[in-house]
Amino acid sequence: MRKPRCKELKSRPRSWTYYVHRATFKFESTDEDKRKKLCEGIFKVLVKDVPTTCQVSCLEVLRILSRDKKILVPVTTKENMQILLRLAKLNESDDSLEKVSEFPVIVESLKCLCNIVFNSQMAQQLSLELNLAAKLCNLLRKCKDRKFINDIKCFDLRLLFLLSLLHTDIRSQLRYELQGLPLLTQILESAFSIKWTDEYESAIDHNGPPLSPQETDCAIEALKALFNVTVDSWKVHKESDSHQFRVMAAVLRHCLLIVGPTEDKTEELHSNAVNLLSNVPVSCLDVLICPLTHEESAQEATTLDELPSDKTAEKETVLKNNTMVYNGMNMEAIHVLLNFMEKRIDKGSSYREGLTPVLSLLTECSRAHRNIRKFLKDQVLPPLRDVTNRPEVGSTVRNKLVRLMTHVDLGVKQIAAEFLFVLCKERVDSLLKYTGYGNAAGLLAARGLLAGGRGDNWYSEDEDTDTEEYKNAKPKEELLKPMGLKPDGTITPLEEALNQYSVLEETSSDTD
Repeated sequence: MRKPRCKELKSRPRSWTYYVHRATFKFESTDEDKRKKLCEGIFKVLVKDVPTTCQVSCLEVLRILSRDKKILVPVTTKENMQILLRLAKLNESDDSLEKVSEFPVIVESLKCLCNIVFNSQMAQQLSLELNLAAKLCNLLRKCKDRKFINDIKCFDLRLLFLLSLLHTDIRSQLRYELQGLPLLTQILESAFSIKWTDEYESAIDHNGPPLSPQETDCAIEALKALFNVTVDSWKVHKESDSHQFRVMAAVLRHCLLIVGPTEDKTEELHSNAVNLLSNVPVSCLDVLICPLTHEESAQEATTLDELPSDKTAEKETVLKNNTMVYNGMNMEAIHVLLNFMEKRIDKGSSYREGLTPVLSLLTECSRAHRNIRKFLKDQVLPPLRDVTNRPEVGSTVRNKLVRLMTHVDLGVKQIAAEFLFVLCKERVDSLLKYTGYGNAAGLLAARGLLAGGRGDNWYSEDEDTDTEEYKNAKPKEELLKPMGLKPDGTITPLEEALNQYSVLEETSSDTD
C-alpha cells in the first residue's frame, strides 16, 4: 500500500474519512496489515512541517485506528510518541499557548495519546521513560487561568487520570514531586469560578447559571485525577497537608452546591465529588459545614420566630434562600449528600458501586463531627411517631435504610446498619427503637451486642427524647424478646439460655 499523501488527506472530505468511522470500535482482522501501514504512513506525514488542517485530518484518522490494540504494537515507538508530544505542546521548550489555530492539533494529539496509552503496554512504559506526567502538569499550568481552552485541559486531565490509574508510581510522583494536589485543586477552582469569602468558604450563587458542558467535563476529569492522587491519603502527617485537604474539601463543598447542564451530568459531577471526599482525612471534613454569616443568622432568627412553638424545638429550619440550617450551622452540603444517598437507594441497583461510597462518607462524618451527626439524626431518625407499622415499611429515609439492613449484599447491609448505629450513638436500645430487633440482629451479632449495651466509640450525652406515641407503645415492646435454645432444645429468652449454658460448662469443668 502506497503512503498516504498530505494533499490526498486534505482534499478528501472529512465526512468520508471521519464521520463514517468515528463510531467504529471493532475492526476486521483481514484489514489489519492495511491499518498498520496506514498508521505508519500517518506518522511519516506528521513528522513533517505540514498545514494545520492536514495535521488535524491525520490525527483524527489515527485516533480511530488507535482503538485497535493489535496495530499499535509496531507503531508505538519512542519516536512516534515524541511526535505526538510535540504536536500536543508537551515539550518543555514550548513556553506558551498563544496560537489559537494550533488548539485543534493539540486536542487531537491528546486524544490520540489517551487511546494509545490506554491500549498499549509499550506506550505505558514509554510514558514513564518520557516523564509524561510532568509534561502534562506543565501544560496544565499554562492552561489553568485560560477560559477558552477547556478541551485542552479536559484531555490533558483525562490522560493524567489514565497514567495515575495504570501506574502507582505516578500517583506518588503527582502527589509529592509535581504538587498535583494543589494544581488539580486550582483547576477545579477555575472550572467553578470560585470566589473565596473566607479561608475555607466560597460564595454560592443559588440563582446563578449552571456549569457549561465543557466546564462540567473538565471538572469531572479533574475530580477523577485527584481521586487517584489522594487514594492513600487517609492519614495527615503535616500541617501543610491538612490545609491542602481542607481547601480541596471546601472546593468539593462548592461542587455539591452547584449544578451541571443536565440532571445526569449533575449526578455524575456529584458522584465523583463523593468519591473524592471519601479520600479526604475525616478530620478535614469539618469544612463541609460552616457557621452562618451575620445576615444569615438574623434571617434564621426571623424564620424561627415565624414557626409554631412546637416546631422551634427541633432546631432545624430552611431559610428563605433555601439554605439548610441546623444549630446555627450551614448544612447545605450535608443535605445534598443525604438527598444524593436517597436517590441512589431509589435506583434499586448497583448499590455497592453507587450507594456504599456516600453511605460510608456520611457514616465517617457522623462519627467524627457532632453537628453533622445530630443534623443527620434529625433528618433520618426524627422523633418516632408512627409506632403502628414495622420499621422497614414506608417511604421515609429511615424505612429505606432499614430495608437495606437485610439486603442480600453483605457490604451494603453492613454499611447501612453501621450508619444508623452511629446516628444512634452506637447505643443498642436506641438502634432497636428505630429499626427493630430482627433488622438489627446481624449488626449486633457481629459486634457481640445481642444482649444490649453500646459500641466502642464515645459520643456526647445529648438527650434523645421520646414522643408521647412511643412512650405509650414502649411497654408493649416486651412482647418481642430475643430468644435462644436451651440445652434440652426448647426455646427460652436469650439471657436465660446463655445462663443455662454457663452453668452447664461449669458443671462439666468440675466433673473433669
